[in-house]
Amino acid sequence: MYKLLRPIVLTAVVLAIPIVPFLLVGETLEAQVDRWIDAAASPSTIAAWTIGLLATDVFLPVPSSVVSAFAGNVLGFWAGTAACWIGMSAGAGLAFGLARWLGRPAALWLCKAKDLDRTDSLSRRFGPLVLVLARPVPVLAEASVLFLGTTDLSWRRFLLPVGLSNLGIAAVYAALGHAVALPVALAAAIALPLLAATMAKVFWPASTE
Repeated sequence: MYKLLRPIVLTAVVLAIPIVPFLLVGETLEAQVDRWIDAAASPSTIAAWTIGLLATDVFLPVPSSVVSAFAGNVLGFWAGTAACWIGMSAGAGLAFGLARWLGRPAALWLCKAKDLDRTDSLSRRFGPLVLVLARPVPVLAEASVLFLGTTDLSWRRFLLPVGLSNLGIAAVYAALGHAVALPVALAAAIALPLLAATMAKVFWPASTE
């Protein structure tokens, strides 16, 4: 029970950090953000930045969920989902291709050995389905792509589950950004991956790594 209570409390705290100021200042904050977005860049520029950032997620510490929620807020649900899906899929394909080409040294360059070993253990239990299960989980999402790139998994068996998983994740975060106030959406976009990572540790404990 304590293992489940801890991530719930932690998620509530993370959500409260940006939500409380928003409740205090009301619509003023969101209007100010909207003015900044309108002055800073066009929707096409935001879409290009979204794709570029998500495509380089394996190389840079990009908060992909935050980027996706922001894209949904600025671009709307459909365009935001499309931009996020393209960026996520490009990044996953790039990481998988590098691991297939250069082998484990490339995977170790981009990911810690313990995370690759953990993915190895999970892949023995779930097979290629680990690509779907690990996709919403920070670190494991990248580790699963890199690890399976070092195996004999074909591109066909890789692209379908990753593409469908990315589509679902992109749609969820774009919908979140589109449906609620931006500060609340960003708070949830921070909290949900944190909760997913914590729950992964609960259900996939260290003894299985």
